[in-house]
Amino acid sequence: MFTGLIEEIGTVLALEQSPERPDAVLTVNASIVTADARPGDSIAVNGVCLTVVDLFADGSFTADVMPETIERSTLAQFEPGTRVNLERAMRADARLGGHIVQGHVDGIATLEVRVPGERWDDLRFSIDPALTRYIAEKGSISINGTSLTVTEVDASGFGVSIIPTTSEATTIGALQPGDRVNIEVDVLAKYVERALEARFETSTYQPAHLRQDSRPSRLSQPGQFNQPGQLNQAGHLNHPGHLNAEAAIATEGMLR
Repeated sequence: MFTGLIEEIGTVLALEQSPERPDAVLTVNASIVTADARPGDSIAVNGVCLTVVDLFADGSFTADVMPETIERSTLAQFEPGTRVNLERAMRADARLGGHIVQGHVDGIATLEVRVPGERWDDLRFSIDPALTRYIAEKGSISINGTSLTVTEVDASGFGVSIIPTTSEATTIGALQPGDRVNIEVDVLAKYVERALEARFETSTYQPAHLRQDSRPSRLSQPGQFNQPGQLNQAGHLNHPGHLNAEAAIATEGMLR
């Protein structure tokens, strides 16, 4: 798990793919994120959680990339020299400065408009409409692994604003219209949706109009004890523990 606060910008050295296999091996040059890394550790590369396989003296590392990752992310576009955002997995005793980022990319967005400002830039992205239901204004979203606040959202896309620090410390500062980026929506929104789906899938609730025919009559039946709050056949409210009219007459005859 990650926070979306980028630690450094690394450089892709190679993306090795074989015609016989759909997966790939990615090699990235870094320094900060590999300073204390070991094989098996997780590093987010442009928002994609990858497992370190090999480490080298120059700070570079390799990671295996599965077919699912290649299909859902922009990693297939990597080539030697591509600059990428890097972040180590968060520590349990560290501050969560951004938001919860799993490193599981949900889809790819395209930068449509970039409007430079005096102290910030406004960026507008288009995205698969199926993902916009997980995006909320003032909520969080991960763009190439960077935690950002959503400024506006509609059925076709969303917008964010970039401060100078973000532009300088991440690859987002170099994005231009037409560039494609990895997107991870807020995982909390996905869990809420799934919980609601599961509730309705298992619910036995039926609207009142569907239950009316199966309800027992509110009139008590002969020979039965009255139920509190129900009307007996005489139209009077029953009292707890009292026999209804027919049962009372029969009982009186037996006592005689």
